[in-house]
Amino acid sequence: MDKQKRIALINDITGFGRCSITVQLPLISAMKIQACPLPTAILSAHTGFPVYYMDDYTRHMEEYMTNWECLNLEFDGIVSGFLSSKKQIGLVLEFAKRFKRENTLFIVDPVMGDGGRLYSSYDEALCLEMRKLLSVADVITPNLTEVCQLLDLSYPDKMPSQEELDKMAKALNAQGPKQIIITGLVDGDTVYNYIYEQGKNSYLQKNKRVPEEHSGTGDAFVAIVAAALVKGESLISAVQKAADFVGKAMLYTNSMQVPWNYGLCFEEYLTELK
Repeated sequence: MDKQKRIALINDITGFGRCSITVQLPLISAMKIQACPLPTAILSAHTGFPVYYMDDYTRHMEEYMTNWECLNLEFDGIVSGFLSSKKQIGLVLEFAKRFKRENTLFIVDPVMGDGGRLYSSYDEALCLEMRKLLSVADVITPNLTEVCQLLDLSYPDKMPSQEELDKMAKALNAQGPKQIIITGLVDGDTVYNYIYEQGKNSYLQKNKRVPEEHSGTGDAFVAIVAAALVKGESLISAVQKAADFVGKAMLYTNSMQVPWNYGLCFEEYLTELK
């Protein structure tokens, strides 16, 4: 008998600002997949606001996953997002050890920085620790900043050529992941997502650039890609679906003149996801 697919989400839960699990759960649910959160932190609003309350959840994560193990839960997909410490990265590795089966798709979004700079909560030591997740990942979704950190490369002053991206992807592939999406590659008025799949030709997926930034766009993109892959769609199809949805939601959000830190008004198009 067919069963409903299930994805574990290892990320923070933010009350206001539309990011992380708050975005990922409804998108995955709309695609008819059960989403099961494992919180890394609970925030009243995300860190892009001048003030916020945060409760770090690290001390509870092992007990949380132990309970899931006692319940004999199984997952078709696992998605890890922002991780704030070496201990949390270690707990994600432990989660993979306990719950990753032969047919479980493990998607790592190595959230570390953007625009050539690390986020304030990251340093070189934590980036080195993040590299350990490559060994258990099936799919990774870094931006160019994160690729450079994972491979110890200098951040380029222009968009790399497809041949240069191929070299980066093959170096990442050698460390574990068979499918690699390098996101948000900007070249003038165009933004590309580079797609690499072991044993196949690479592909540059192209979209018109929406210049304004909004919190949670990366979380939305990864959630849709994860759900599509778990449902059996091809990597190129999954990336196209995610890019189309996020682009449409960004245009609508801009038309509403919503502040960047209020996040993406994805709810307007939620019923269109399949």
